[in-house]
Amino acid sequence: MKDLAVRLAALDAQAGAAVQVIAYFDGLAEAGAGLQSIVRGAAVLAGCPARLDDTTRRVHIRMLPDGAAEAAPDRAGDRWPCLDAGTAVLALERDGEAGPVDAMILERAAGAARAVLDRTRGRAPATDEPALVELLVDATAPAEARLRAARLLGLAPDGTARVSVGHTGVIRISAVAADPLPGRCGVGPAVAIPDLPVSFEAARIALRFTADGTDDDPGDPVVRHDDLGALAVLAAVAEPGSVPDVRALDHATVPWLLATLHAVTTTTSLRAAAAKLRLHHSTLQDRVTQAEHLLGWSLHEPHGLLRTQLALALRRLQRNS
Repeated sequence: MKDLAVRLAALDAQAGAAVQVIAYFDGLAEAGAGLQSIVRGAAVLAGCPARLDDTTRRVHIRMLPDGAAEAAPDRAGDRWPCLDAGTAVLALERDGEAGPVDAMILERAAGAARAVLDRTRGRAPATDEPALVELLVDATAPAEARLRAARLLGLAPDGTARVSVGHTGVIRISAVAADPLPGRCGVGPAVAIPDLPVSFEAARIALRFTADGTDDDPGDPVVRHDDLGALAVLAAVAEPGSVPDVRALDHATVPWLLATLHAVTTTTSLRAAAAKLRLHHSTLQDRVTQAEHLLGWSLHEPHGLLRTQLALALRRLQRNS
C-alpha cells in the first residue's frame, strides 16, 4: 500500500494522499482502535479539529490536529463537512465543501467509527471494549460516566489499575502486574480508577521514549513511565530535533553509530558493550574513537556518556513526536 501511495503521489498528489488515508484507517481498524483514536486520526490527517457527536449515547469527542483532546463546543458549525456514522456524526471543523482528500478522511473515519459503535450497541461490553476504555481515560468526560465505564469493564471503583498505550494507538487498562501490549508500548503508573487519565497521559509520554530496537532506532520497545524518572521532563521539549546534539546524531551517517552509542551508554563497561554488540573489544575501541571524532565529545567520561544518553532520548522523542 505504501508503494502504491508513492507511485500515485508522483502522478497525482491527491490520489496518493487518498490511498494513504485508506491505509491509515485500515490499520486502525485492524488494531481494534476506539473512537478517540479514530477521531484523532481524522484531525491529524485533515489538519483541522475533528469531532464525533452521538447525542443518543452522550458521546462527544473532539480532537485537535496535534492529537490532543479538547472539550467539544455545544454547537457544531452548519457549514462543516460531515458524514453520518450510524447514530453519530463525524465532522471536520472548517467551513466549505470537503475536497477529495477530506471526503476520503470523512468516509473512512466514519466507517471505522460506525463499526466501533455497532460493536457496543445491544450487547454487554467486553472487558477490552475500546469505546469504554477511551471514555475511562478521557479527563474531559464526566466523572459519573467514567465510573460507569469502569464498572462495565469489571474494574472496582476503589481499586487500582494502569494504562498501556501501543504504537498503533490501542489502549489497554489492566491490573498492576499485567503484561504490556505486544510491540512498542508505553506503560503508565498504577493509579486509583478515577485517576486513570493521569496514567494514560504518562503512558503516552513513555511511548515516545520507545524504539524499534534496530540499528537505526536502538532502544527498548517497552518503556514504563515509572522507570523514566527525571527523563520524563524531556518530553516537554518543543522541538527535540533542533537540539545540536540530536542534529549531530542525525548528520553522522556511519551505519553502526547509533547501536554502538546505545550499547556504550546502557552497559557498565566497554567490554560489556562489546559483548552486547558481539564485537571484539579492540573493534569497539576503534568505533568509540571514531564516534568521539564525529560527535565532538568524549565517551570515556561520565559527562560525555550522560550527554549521549540525553541526545539518544531526545532523538526518540523527535521520531515519536
